[in-house]
Amino acid sequence: MVELIKQIATASPEETEAVAKEFAEKIRSVMPSLNKDNLFIALYGDVGVGKTVFVRGLASVICPDDFVQSPTYALVNEYRGEYRICHYDMYRITSEDDLESTGFYDYKNCIIVAEWCENIPYAIPCEYYRVNISKTDSGNGRFIKIEKVTE
Repeated sequence: MVELIKQIATASPEETEAVAKEFAEKIRSVMPSLNKDNLFIALYGDVGVGKTVFVRGLASVICPDDFVQSPTYALVNEYRGEYRICHYDMYRITSEDDLESTGFYDYKNCIIVAEWCENIPYAIPCEYYRVNISKTDSGNGRFIKIEKVTE
């Protein structure tokens, strides 16, 4: 089952961050009920489309004192605040062994936000949020679609 949460066009990185902040407020309300489970957010979109900008907006609500940057070379960045956010970049992950070596399966009771989830379809949980970001025809414009997926 797929539930549409939000569908919106933005005109700047600041507007993309604002959409993520609004989404962060929504997911904050479900975090206490997770117990030791993770909340999983799968990010999809081409290079340079604003996935990390989206994470920056999300983290500004949940981990406001942390600096968000792309985990391209680190593979995972952890941000601490009201809840932990584990920000993954799956671009270089080519197998389940690669994924396991990052400690991915060891994280508990956190928000996992993963870029390039098309590389890890086998690791996405049955219930998750899917965020698709694509460029629009206008300069910094983006189209963002947020869905809750329950399989």
